[in-house]
Amino acid sequence: MSSIDILREVNVERTARVMQMEGMFDVPPSQKNAEHWCFDFDLPNEWNVGLIVGPSGSGKTTIAREVFGDYLVSGWDWPDNKSILDGFPKDMSIKDIVNLLSSVGFSSPPSWVRPFKVLSNGEQFRVNMARTLAENKEIAVVDEFTSVVDRTVAQIGSAAIQKTVRKRNQKFIAVSCHYDIIEWLEPDWVFQPHTGELLVGRSLWRRPKIELKVKRVHSSAWQLFRKHHYLSTDLNPSAVCFCAFWNEIPVAFIAWLPIPHKIKNLKRITRIVTLPDYQGVGIGRALQTYMASIVKGMGYKASITSSHPAVINSLNNDKDWLMTQSPRRTSDSSKLHRKTGLSKTHSTKRLVASFEYIGPALQRSEAEKIWNS
Repeated sequence: MSSIDILREVNVERTARVMQMEGMFDVPPSQKNAEHWCFDFDLPNEWNVGLIVGPSGSGKTTIAREVFGDYLVSGWDWPDNKSILDGFPKDMSIKDIVNLLSSVGFSSPPSWVRPFKVLSNGEQFRVNMARTLAENKEIAVVDEFTSVVDRTVAQIGSAAIQKTVRKRNQKFIAVSCHYDIIEWLEPDWVFQPHTGELLVGRSLWRRPKIELKVKRVHSSAWQLFRKHHYLSTDLNPSAVCFCAFWNEIPVAFIAWLPIPHKIKNLKRITRIVTLPDYQGVGIGRALQTYMASIVKGMGYKASITSSHPAVINSLNNDKDWLMTQSPRRTSDSSKLHRKTGLSKTHSTKRLVASFEYIGPALQRSEAEKIWNS
């Protein structure tokens, strides 16, 4: 059993204002302010995610600094006019940086080349967490965790980060005053300084289910998602479009096109985007698989071709998807489609891979009802 005994004292000069306040509120005179914490702190032998949580002033930061001082992260200096990619350790490959950014829920290549200072609060939060895991491979302790982001980003981000930490088999400790992240972070232990209570066991917390509603939408819905697509903001006017809604809020978009001139009875995913605040918990993957089961239920084959490394890796490890063309480079082409004005070759000089859905099909009547609604 590890016992922690912390005493913090500071001398307070009894100025005129201090003495006036003592008289106004009948506060006992004192020239010294003291805080004392004494508790047992016996962590499990095996763990990945911990949480120190409690109200402001309860001693969270003091305890974190006392117990994990060498690993406490106070922030990062980012290049002023260089991309965030240039802020990561020099010995990291671009592939490793991209994979880490994607794993914490920041999977937008257009945003990767931007300076840190122009990113949104939610994007900065995810990028900071990715760099923290890159720089602190042994233990990373983050104070004021999720304090500067809205609660949706805090919860979704917590889920993405804990998943990444466990996958990389690292140790991560969040220090926060917010209790609404506990179930999303699924910590192996939780310590509350104001009560001295240490709760051990990931099974005590389970992430809430994310229930999505999928509806067919007009192509104009693409305007909400277009700037977040990793390649192009264009959308073929013939595309059939759907949105996934969470708590009545649109969070992901998918669009389908037939390609009858190549393969009969085949529909392919031409666009799929999850809004940044909701990335990292598998919403996009769930949407594309669900929609593929609808396409298959109507008697079509469903396919997707992608150059995004996170998408390729995800589908390659998914039993419901079969790689039909391994990653390859395509030739450049400047020819434009005469009707749509879009390039005939969208994937130029990049590694792309193709997959076909081989999972279960939704019942035909239900599939057609959703597709045609």
